[in-house]
Amino acid sequence: MKIKRILYMAAGWIGIGLGAAGALLPILPTVPFLMLAAVCFARSSERLHGWFKNTKLYKNNLEDFAAGRGMTRKTKCRILTTVTLLMSLGFTVMGLQGIVMGCAVLLGVWLLHIFYFCFVVKTIR
Repeated sequence: MKIKRILYMAAGWIGIGLGAAGALLPILPTVPFLMLAAVCFARSSERLHGWFKNTKLYKNNLEDFAAGRGMTRKTKCRILTTVTLLMSLGFTVMGLQGIVMGCAVLLGVWLLHIFYFCFVVKTIR
């Protein structure tokens, strides 16, 4: 059981590191890594989970979403911009290689992201 907790803690710290980097770098997504950190800390330690929920990273990016209120327009735009940039890079590389099915899958996933964030996740002010 101890090893499992240690692995969750390590994954949580990695999630925080990548999420913090994503807050600064436009090419790296922030929210998925912070969600990973929240889940891992919740499974590993109440103390770490409580600390994480009080950080500025959590409050700025996940607090409203985790509470079921939705996301701000700025957060949604940041996520969709990052997803669009990364997927367009993959789309371009696969297109140059002639991988039509891969391009179709990426296009479908991208459209689902757009639909989800525009019509499912609530926008708050």
